[in-house]
Amino acid sequence: MIYRLTFITTLIFSCLFSHAQKVFDFDVTCQQAYHNIICLKLKTGQVMIDKERQQNPNNLIPELLESYIDFYDLFFNEDPAEYDKRKGNFDNHIDRLEDGPKTSPFYNYARATVYLQKACVQIKFGGTFSAAWNFKKAFSLIKDNRKSFPAFMPNNMIYGPSIVAAGIIPDGYKLLASVFGVKGSVKEGIGIMQSFINSNDPWAKLYFEEACFYYCYLLFYIENKPEEAFQFITQHKLDLVNNHLLTYMAANLALNNKQNELAKTIIQNKNPSPDYMKTAFWDFEMGYIKMRHLENAEAVKYFSSYLNNFKGKFYVKDACEKLSWCYYLLGNKTEAESTMQRVLQVGNTVTDADKQANRDAKSGIFPNIMLLKARVLNDGGYNNEALGVLAGKSTSDFASIEDRLEFVYRLGRIYDDMGKYDDAIKAYNITINIGLQRHEYYAARSALQAGLIYEKLGKKDLAISYFQKCLDMEDHEYKDSIDQKAKAGIARCKGS
Repeated sequence: MIYRLTFITTLIFSCLFSHAQKVFDFDVTCQQAYHNIICLKLKTGQVMIDKERQQNPNNLIPELLESYIDFYDLFFNEDPAEYDKRKGNFDNHIDRLEDGPKTSPFYNYARATVYLQKACVQIKFGGTFSAAWNFKKAFSLIKDNRKSFPAFMPNNMIYGPSIVAAGIIPDGYKLLASVFGVKGSVKEGIGIMQSFINSNDPWAKLYFEEACFYYCYLLFYIENKPEEAFQFITQHKLDLVNNHLLTYMAANLALNNKQNELAKTIIQNKNPSPDYMKTAFWDFEMGYIKMRHLENAEAVKYFSSYLNNFKGKFYVKDACEKLSWCYYLLGNKTEAESTMQRVLQVGNTVTDADKQANRDAKSGIFPNIMLLKARVLNDGGYNNEALGVLAGKSTSDFASIEDRLEFVYRLGRIYDDMGKYDDAIKAYNITINIGLQRHEYYAARSALQAGLIYEKLGKKDLAISYFQKCLDMEDHEYKDSIDQKAKAGIARCKGS
């Protein structure tokens, strides 16, 4: 009996002692592992995590780092088989992190990070409501951690972007946000991120590259300062060669800023080592790059490779439609039509681009080939060439109202990109008047673009009126993404 009591007592104290020894130690090995993971050298990062576990088995930072690996692989590659294998990992990481000391700022911070990563992955695999709850958990943990450890800078890397996102949330999700207690502020969130980026705090230095990824997207999309985003990349000498996360970010921003040649250079110059995470998104982006310079035969190869190798559903309909356009521009109507029908069979309709591709495929109608050429050239930043395609044409040269509407809109976008703002505003106003009650996105996007021009010119009241006009338009293509940009514009002009 005494022996049994002694054994039980020893076991209890052993468990308590073991629990007390759990630590959050972001030591040199963990820092090296984190750097490799952020560069998307996931296998190298895993090797270093395994090494840390052997040398310091009570350290819980490897749980946080392993969650990054699960997140990047699942978020970028969207492989359902991998998701089935890994989806439980996030909960396992959280459970183990809860064994750590609550006196450490990493106790809440690490769990918040994993909840946020889990939420982002759930969105990719259709778990929108579950994702919302996990986002709520992450946000609550970070709010608590900011109160308990106000000097712990990594809190701000999550808190800043979170309140920015809440500040521009679409109307349909406002109630959900209020129930979860997420109060948004674009101005405050951007300010928090700027302070983090500029801080000399050792933790801010460690997390600098990851923070830059978020900050550049905020500058580009929310602040509508693409030039500042690229200046930031240049001034801080961000490593676009060896850090593939930053490579992806810079190439993606260049594509969305109609800097086709820059995007191509960034992707072609990235480190080709097989140590980096293998992903099909490089083919997706190169497909766009080639199509926008009317190198359609090359674009076909890249889009085909993407569709053959990507296991997920996001932007699959969009890529399939762009592949059909390439065949169409090459004069291969048979492949163009069969590929357009394939749009209806693949992917999902979560993103606006995929929704639009699905609508186009259902209509069975291909774009006017002249307008399509002008569009893709303008999207690539080749404005003189795009204008040359439309030279000498007027609305009377187009039979349908849809084509006449798009013709004026395309002229507006080209003039806008060339800095000919008076001509652009005229074209945008015509587009708004013609397309106000139509389902095409041209009128709403024209109102958005006019608002952006007036904002750039310092005419904020006029800018707000056009942004609001954009929001007032209902039942049109790309509504969610266009409305989000308009909301961000109003928030900037009001300084909120």
